[in-house]
Amino acid sequence: MSQVKRLNMVILTVIVSFLAACGVSAEPEKLTDNLQKGSLKVEEVELENEKATKVKIKTSHGDLVITLYNETPKHKENFIKLVNESFYDNTLFHRVIKDFMIQGGDPNSKGAAAGIALGEGGPGYTIEAEIQNNLYHKKGALCAARQGDNVNPEKRSSGSQFYVVTGKPYKKEELEQMEVQQNRQKENGLMQAFIQAPENAAYMVRLQEAQAMGKDAAKRAEAEAAINILAEEIKPLALADFIPFKFTEEQLQAYTTNGGTPFLDNAYTVFGEVIKGMEVINKIGITATAPGDRPLEDVVVLSMEIIK
Repeated sequence: MSQVKRLNMVILTVIVSFLAACGVSAEPEKLTDNLQKGSLKVEEVELENEKATKVKIKTSHGDLVITLYNETPKHKENFIKLVNESFYDNTLFHRVIKDFMIQGGDPNSKGAAAGIALGEGGPGYTIEAEIQNNLYHKKGALCAARQGDNVNPEKRSSGSQFYVVTGKPYKKEELEQMEVQQNRQKENGLMQAFIQAPENAAYMVRLQEAQAMGKDAAKRAEAEAAINILAEEIKPLALADFIPFKFTEEQLQAYTTNGGTPFLDNAYTVFGEVIKGMEVINKIGITATAPGDRPLEDVVVLSMEIIK
């Protein structure tokens, strides 16, 4: 590796790690007190869900019932609309990953020939994210699929594609590591956004000057020191309103017993859950798949209907 490339890696490590203080990195984000502006407490969610809309899903592997959360009204109303339009009828669960999730809702999957890659279809629109820290990726959670952060930084949901979590149990130590990772990722994002903001151009100039200086092997140590100083200045400004993420006791209990996909929390909208027929989800979740995660034997959503 050339000296310049090595230095660039050092600079990147320092500006990402140091700026955000010791740790690691992962996927989503969350808040400590199990509350978020505009969201409800867990006990309130349970009360609300007694009045929640329920949907019966008939599949080629059996029937199940899901409930749609009132706390995610945009996703709830959209799902009801699509169900009433028979949008999902005869679509496939086109993506299955053992111990992770099963995914459906692609209209292009209707009658799709074997071997055809699926997962790009939708109704032609996306939905504003309704991510809430008290709605999480426990086993059986109904969640909205979406494009990645690199092309979808607002985390907008697919207009129709969804997934149901199968997941697996995690040890408490693994969950603690995820907390560190999620906090690091959020901090990194805040740092990057801060230094790239037009009003903070002076900091970006200093970073670029340090990077340029570091191309000279004789000035490498000086360049690293300059970046360290810059990091110390930026961190309290960029993280002024940052609240570290921590799993609640309820989440720890769920993830260490029944399991789920905790690493996706606060990255995707969770808008419902399976309340009947989890054995059907489990059965679909272990079906044999081809490269690309499409089941070798089609798993068909025969119909969906709103029920009382």
